[in-house]
Parts: sequence; structure tokens; C-alpha cells
Amino acid sequence: MYIGIDLGTSSVKMILCDKEGNIIKTVSREYPLCFPHEGYSEQNPEDWYNKTIEGLRELTEGCGDKIKGLGIAGQMHGLVMLDENDNVLRPAILWNDSRSTKECEYLNNVIGTKKLTEMTANIAFPGFTAPKIMWVRDNEREIFDKCRKIMLPKDYITYRLTGVFCTEPSDASGLLLFDVKNKCYSKEMLEICHITEDMLPEVYESFAPCGKVKKEIATSLGWGDVTVSPGAGDNAGAAVGMGVVGQNMCSVSLGTSGTVFITNDHFCVDNKNALHSFAHADGNFHLMGCILSAASCNKWFLEDILNSKDYAQCEKGEADGNNKVFFLPYLMGERSPHNDPYARGAFIGMSMDTKRSDMLKALMEGVCYALRDCVTVAREEGIVIDAVRVCGGGAKSALWCKILANVLKVKVLKTNCEEGPSYGAAILSMVASGAYGSVKEATDGIVKIKECIEYDVEAAEKYDKGYERFRELYARLKDWYRG
Repeated sequence: MYIGIDLGTSSVKMILCDKEGNIIKTVSREYPLCFPHEGYSEQNPEDWYNKTIEGLRELTEGCGDKIKGLGIAGQMHGLVMLDENDNVLRPAILWNDSRSTKECEYLNNVIGTKKLTEMTANIAFPGFTAPKIMWVRDNEREIFDKCRKIMLPKDYITYRLTGVFCTEPSDASGLLLFDVKNKCYSKEMLEICHITEDMLPEVYESFAPCGKVKKEIATSLGWGDVTVSPGAGDNAGAAVGMGVVGQNMCSVSLGTSGTVFITNDHFCVDNKNALHSFAHADGNFHLMGCILSAASCNKWFLEDILNSKDYAQCEKGEADGNNKVFFLPYLMGERSPHNDPYARGAFIGMSMDTKRSDMLKALMEGVCYALRDCVTVAREEGIVIDAVRVCGGGAKSALWCKILANVLKVKVLKTNCEEGPSYGAAILSMVASGAYGSVKEATDGIVKIKECIEYDVEAAEKYDKGYERFRELYARLKDWYRG
């Protein structure tokens, strides 16, 4: 049996599956998220570890001796800092934290986007890790001076479980310290951030064994000898879990954030730096567009505004392109393609006959329009996208999947497992443990298509017109956001 862990923003999700990919058991544990100031987003790494151990104990009760491999996928870009005794120095600064806007402006405008792209294949976004390191250096100098290890969230769990200080290319790509093309750290970026390479984890491929679960932990869980894979960033893990491996495949995640993930067997960068150029967990590369708010928009509107948890309301209506209400999903600023931490959400076009269902549908349509912004950049680079595999909480919505198909004008494919990152992490652990010879071999044998949602030509034409109106809105509001 094999374990896949998804260290998410609100919870850690774990699955137990066999070599054929059949899921035997799932467990989830929630932990708090803290917003100490506007634009700040933090968590306590100790909460991640405690909840992971607690969940693993329940997950493997009665079958611990059968566990052969474990892999971890997780939220990207978070900054975890340890001192010389491996104590956590401060709460982790997360992917959706925007405090490092000033540092990003320095990197993009003074160091320059051209130079950053040469060094790391990417430009600076507040979500990335390097600007966060610079913020700590400039605002919490005492903590910065005590720091001896810098790591990403999932890699902290790997370190606690194995004692191995490591990462892998898909997650390291989002540090803005990593030369993606050559899969090594950029010495120039380390100098800019005033850190040294020995403060950063050793890089293994996602599918390579990086170590074993510590004996004392394994014994306490009732396990034997368990091989650990370094795993993947959550989006790369989800892509593996959907079989998005090989040349020119595409997946869309409708999770807390939203992503468009396009595989490549060679390194490339888009001309506008609107998409991220990252390494993939299969040993190759990918382009990725990320919007900061996707399914979180529905959660915000239903739970915080309407004081409801009746998500069935989101299934009312048709994906027909007739909605007169528009929603800009920039609740926490936006990353791709605008790179604008000042952007904010907005409902536009409401009238006296606007219904709750119109607003809920506008939320889903706005997210799909924002994802189309990312797809448009890729298509302008000559990349053909005619089908996408979908995962995340939003993928459970039949209406949302149909809207996505119509807005992007693609086939939307649903696979045999909706667990996404944790399923991909389990598959990577199978390869690391020797059950399969490669990631492609594993996904070809395990991942199956269970549903194909075709787009409707007439509705897609209406959504084309809606998309053009949607694009106008950000352009008109851009300066107002900064006022």
C-alpha cells in the first residue's frame, strides 16, 4: 500500500491506495489559517506536522505493516524558517500572502524582469518565496540572522518524517531562487536575497527516493520500512494524479486557487512572462497560469456573505452565456496574467431582477473567464489546447464544469480520482519505491477517463462575447484599485 499526502491551505488530506491506484481509505485534518494584518496569511508549521501524524495514524490503523511508500504534495511558495536547532523561527508566510509587494517591485523594476527571467525563468510575484525572504530580512532582522534552513511547507513535513533536508524541482521552481532550465539554484538570486546555498534543501527528482521514515516514527505508527518520495508542488502533484504527463497536455484545478497547467517535454518561457515556467514532477517542464481565488470565491460568498453552507445552490441555472451579471474574482489580488496585488473582487451588472442564482453563476463564470486569460496567453504562444482534465473542489460541480467547457471551448475530462495532489503524491511514491519504472508508466496504468463534457457551440459563442466584456472590466478598474 502507498500513502499520498496533500498539505493544503486549510487542511491536510491523506489517501491510502494499492499499486493499481484503488483508494482504500481517505483521512482529512483541518488546521487554522491566520491573517494578522491586511494582506498577510500565515500558518504554524507545527500544526501541519501534528495533524499529519494524527491523520496517518488513523489512515493506516490495522495495516501499517503493508505500507511501502509515501509521497507528499503541498501548497507552494510558503516560507518556513528554522534556526540552528531546527526550531521554527516564525509562522510560515503562505502563497496567498501579499506583504512583499515592495520587494517584488524592486526585483521586477530594479533587477529587471529580463534579468530575473534569465536567472530563474520567472518574474517576481508576491506569492513567491524569495520576496518573502527579502521582507523578513528587511523587517525582522533578528529572525533573519538566526535562520539556518529555508524550506517549503511540504518539505518541512518530509524533513520531520525522514530527517532529510530536501526538495524537488516542481516546488523549488516557485522559490524564485531556482534556475528552472538547469534545475539548480541561481547563485545571483541567492546573493540578492543575502542567503547561502547551504541554507536551502538538496534537490531530488520528484519520483526518486529521498529517504526512509525515521524508525521511531515508523514504530509509533506500526509501520515497517517505508520509502519516501520528495513529492511535488500541489499543482504538479494534481497533474500527475490526473495523468497529465508527457507533451502538450493540460489540466485545470478549481481549488482554493485556480490553475491552468500545460505540460512540455522541453523548457520554454512565454513572451509576456504572464505564465510561470516551472519544472514538472515527471522530470520535464510545464507552463502554469495561477489565479489566486477560485473555489474560495464560492466559499466566501456562501459562507461569509450569505451565512450558508448550502452548496447545492451553486448548481442552479444553465451554462448558456446569458448571465448579465459579471464577477471579478480578484479577492486577494491577482497573479496570472495581471500580477496585480492591488486588484480586488467586484460584482458588476446587477439590476432589480438579479437573483441569487445569477450572482452564484457569475462567481463560477468569473473564475472561468480568469482562467481563460491564462489559456489565451498559451494559445498566443501557439499552444493548442482542445481538452483539459479537471480537479479540485469545483470539479465536483456539474454546472461549473460545463461553464468551463463553454468558456474555454474545450472538452473537459474527469478522471477516475478527484483527489488530485494526494493521488499524484501516492503515484510518485510508487515510482520511488520501485513499483513502476517511470511516472508515465504509472499514470498510463492507473489513471482512466470516466467522463467527457463537450462544449456547446451556441453557448460558447455567447461566452466569447461575455469574455470580451470581462476583459474590459479589469482594464477600466486597474488604476482605480491603486487609488
